[in-house]
Amino acid sequence: MILRVTVTRMLLRAGQALFTLWLLSVIIFSAVSLVKGDAATQRLAGNGNLEQVKTLRTQLGLDKPLTTRYLYWVNGVLRGDWGTSYINGRSVSQLLWERGRFSLALGATASVLLVVIAVTVGVYCGLHPGSVADRLISLLSLGLVALPEFVTGTLLVMVFALTLHWLPALSLVVPTQSLWSQWALFTLPVLTLLSVSLAQNIKLIRLGVLRASQSVACECARLNGVAEARVVLHWVLPDALGHSLPVLARYIAYLFGGALIAETLFGWPGLAAALLNATLSRDTPVVMGIAMVICTLTVLLNLLADSLTALLNPAAGQGKH
Repeated sequence: MILRVTVTRMLLRAGQALFTLWLLSVIIFSAVSLVKGDAATQRLAGNGNLEQVKTLRTQLGLDKPLTTRYLYWVNGVLRGDWGTSYINGRSVSQLLWERGRFSLALGATASVLLVVIAVTVGVYCGLHPGSVADRLISLLSLGLVALPEFVTGTLLVMVFALTLHWLPALSLVVPTQSLWSQWALFTLPVLTLLSVSLAQNIKLIRLGVLRASQSVACECARLNGVAEARVVLHWVLPDALGHSLPVLARYIAYLFGGALIAETLFGWPGLAAALLNATLSRDTPVVMGIAMVICTLTVLLNLLADSLTALLNPAAGQGKH
């Protein structure tokens, strides 16, 4: 019965995910298209008269109704064609690959470190509340949460780049070399991305472990002579992680999407900077391509987290409905 409910819930969430992506595409497309000015005026700003702007707007299809342009974009995406940039005529798919692999590498590195460190430290602190290590980590986490990312990034540059000269201040990636051979360029952007997300997730997992370890099920298991290691593996971890996964997934989606502040601060050639430039120039195909990739990744990660939560803690999943 529980398995049937879990499968039904997962299918329902998959349908909700598809509807969410469609709704997001409508909202983003409308928002970009209705902002004052368009790609034609941006492209010819100061270098063309009204007649030239009108001609370029016709060539780009910007004179067509909003609904027509949206349906044309959807039709292209369904055929695997993300369109071309209004500003430079480059393929959006090519841009997504060129920029996306840098954001993917940065996000994957930060996400792996986030999961490993947050789970390890959070579980340890939850199992040893009040210890010296728990207090120090809690104090450090509180300090990291209080600092905005741009402040943390600036401090890291001042300490490790300008004072100690251990790491480069800018992530000047060489495209012809392997990204992993340029690991030093990852360090400061990754630390900046982890500054807030790591602290939040350590705190959340710690609280989950602390609550789960004091549950009736765990107390009964201990009274029946079950070893503490087995109690942790069979009761504490599934319950704590089951409640922490949705939040952890949102932070991972944020890391993969590429934090605008971190990428801009260190000159990382990822999607965030390209999205900002495309938004300022009203380059709708580029904005839609990058935004929908980020939105799709976010929705899929949340769907995966929800599915894992239902499998780890099916009773909690039923309780939500």
